Amino acid sequence: MKEVVLIKVNGEDKPGVTAKITSILAKYNVSILDIGQAEIHDNLSLGILAEIPSSIESAPALKDVLFCGYEMGMAVSFTPVSTENYNHWVSAQGKPRHIITLLARKLTAEHLSRVTRIVADYELNIDNISRLSGRVALEDEASNEFSKACVEFSVRGTVDQGALRAEFLTVSSELGVDIAMQQDSPFRRNRRLVAFDMDSTLIEAEVIDELAKEAGVGDEVIAITESAMRGEIDFNESFIRRVALLKGLDESVLEAVAQRLPITEGAERLVSTLKKLGYKTAILSGGFQYFGRFLQKKLGIDYVHANELEIVDGKVTGNVTGTIVNGERKAFLLQEIADSESISLQQTIAVGDGANDLPMLSKAGLGIAFRAKPLVRENAEQAISTLGLDGVLYLLGIRDRDDVHG
Repeated sequence: MKEVVLIKVNGEDKPGVTAKITSILAKYNVSILDIGQAEIHDNLSLGILAEIPSSIESAPALKDVLFCGYEMGMAVSFTPVSTENYNHWVSAQGKPRHIITLLARKLTAEHLSRVTRIVADYELNIDNISRLSGRVALEDEASNEFSKACVEFSVRGTVDQGALRAEFLTVSSELGVDIAMQQDSPFRRNRRLVAFDMDSTLIEAEVIDELAKEAGVGDEVIAITESAMRGEIDFNESFIRRVALLKGLDESVLEAVAQRLPITEGAERLVSTLKKLGYKTAILSGGFQYFGRFLQKKLGIDYVHANELEIVDGKVTGNVTGTIVNGERKAFLLQEIADSESISLQQTIAVGDGANDLPMLSKAGLGIAFRAKPLVRENAEQAISTLGLDGVLYLLGIRDRDDVHG
């Protein structure tokens, strides 16, 4: 009768451990039903689910494995697996899988405790936990306000995703972390297009507010902007009212404002990495084309769609030309670009912060609210508020050590 045994090997990580153990098992014609290996702080944990043929006794094979482990200074243990237990394990392979990503400036035991408790409460099994962020020296971790920490969980089981996301959102607010949950599907690993809002997303400013300050109408425009971003008034109406207040502004002011726009933390790294990985990128903005083109040149963006500010005789007229890029227009443009690139919507990502970004966030395969207003965070599929814009890379499963930026 065949025997199934779980072999566990633990100890100081060194080259050749897996090779030596599997070489011994090969001599006894052992089949490998499952294998997993993890390394934490130079300590190895190796697990092998082995099926030992009925034609041989298991004792000699396991004895040789035990002796090999002893020679390498590794602890070896064996756990018999019953047929019933094995069949139960096999039957679980059809359950849905999800990826939960925990992002913070610095991870604590409380962060992990709260997340894993929720996972357990929903009767989800954690199959794997991986650190995506790079190693950080203790002195750097304590002093660097831009430090990053990210852990990814692969979980299995059927769950009410809406209810689970609501609980994660509560924990995110209480602890100042970000928690994302995605279905583990081929689309997650094959995104091809990322569309960004511009103001307060790619740049840490609202351009129209900056122009308004130059025109001496800053307070009036900021008040309208904030009301629109909260979804309290129609975007088109608010936009027309704000642009009208810019009438008479000298064209030279646009270049001066563009030169001082603060690029959002992580934006340059994110776009550079995406480009080198073959992604297409786009700016879909309710702001102005002039500044979109400026960022396109600076960051290397593929597509730009924004509003064209009318200028006559070197002066802003207070009008825009063409179709206003509002929320619905952004969603349409996302679809249009995807179609032109022969990319499925499931392979698209949209990132934005305002209420007028929600249509494209909901249309994209992955919609991310970035440092967004509460209304937007609550309605978007995912949210990043703790880290910089390059935190998006973690949601794609890209580790710091995989970084091709630079």
